[in-house]
Amino acid sequence: QVQLVESGGGLVQAGGSLKLSCAASGRTFSSFAMGWFRQAPGKEREFVAHMTWHGTTYYADSLKGRFTISRDNSKNTVYLQMGSLKPEDTAVYYCAASNLATPRPYDYRYWGQGTQVTVSS
Repeated sequence: QVQLVESGGGLVQAGGSLKLSCAASGRTFSSFAMGWFRQAPGKEREFVAHMTWHGTTYYADSLKGRFTISRDNSKNTVYLQMGSLKPEDTAVYYCAASNLATPRPYDYRYWGQGTQVTVSS
């Protein structure tokens, strides 16, 4: 089992930045691919970014250049740095762990509870 806890969400003005954290406990964190997803009200869960255990990253095309995923295996933590935020980035952001780095939510076995990000105009 892997337990994931996100933090760092909140209210930010458009154009601002926010850094989310996801702390993992349980099974060996460093062996998992880690992903970030988001879900806005009334919409499906959307892929944001993922990172393999050895550091290869992949982003949703629409978010490249504004969002950066990183991980610190010594702290069992994955991060999502978000910049130039827009109101349409408002969503609940989830981190997830998988044996396979993919953009598909159903490939991820372990999920956090989510953290709300609200971007005001």
